[in-house]
Amino acid sequence: MTIHVLILCTHNSARSVLSEGMLNHWARRMGRDVRAHSAGSAPSGRLNPFALEVLANAGVDTAGYHSKSWDAFATPDSPVMRVVVTVCDSAASESCPVWPGSPVRVHWGYPDPSHAESGEAGKRAAFELTRQAIGYRMLQLLQLPLETMSDAALQTALREISRN
Repeated sequence: MTIHVLILCTHNSARSVLSEGMLNHWARRMGRDVRAHSAGSAPSGRLNPFALEVLANAGVDTAGYHSKSWDAFATPDSPVMRVVVTVCDSAASESCPVWPGSPVRVHWGYPDPSHAESGEAGKRAAFELTRQAIGYRMLQLLQLPLETMSDAALQTALREISRN
């Protein structure tokens, strides 16, 4: 049975897309039946080109990715999420919809790489560092026995990952 993970950031254009890409990439490479999705409360309607660039440079397939509302995952026919991760502070403080299945929630905040200074080179470097940090946490997530963990054990493990 596929484990679904929803990653949220307000505009669904950078950090949540990096997270979706890295989790799906590592899950495929590790042979795990885990599927990441990303969304936002106020989607921008476009993906940040630097996010797509660093994912492509890492060999991550982003075909079909697009900026979308979290409402798309709050319908009765939506996949049941096991985990919901917020990756920006504003999304973490927003009142989220009720998700089918009552998933475990965790906040893994990252600074917004699109605010990096030093022009395009600075932004590329910030996006790459953010991709690497996110990728490391996604690898830790994939080490967990998601299929058999209780919600309480999963919550504890996810919070521990946020401390690393």
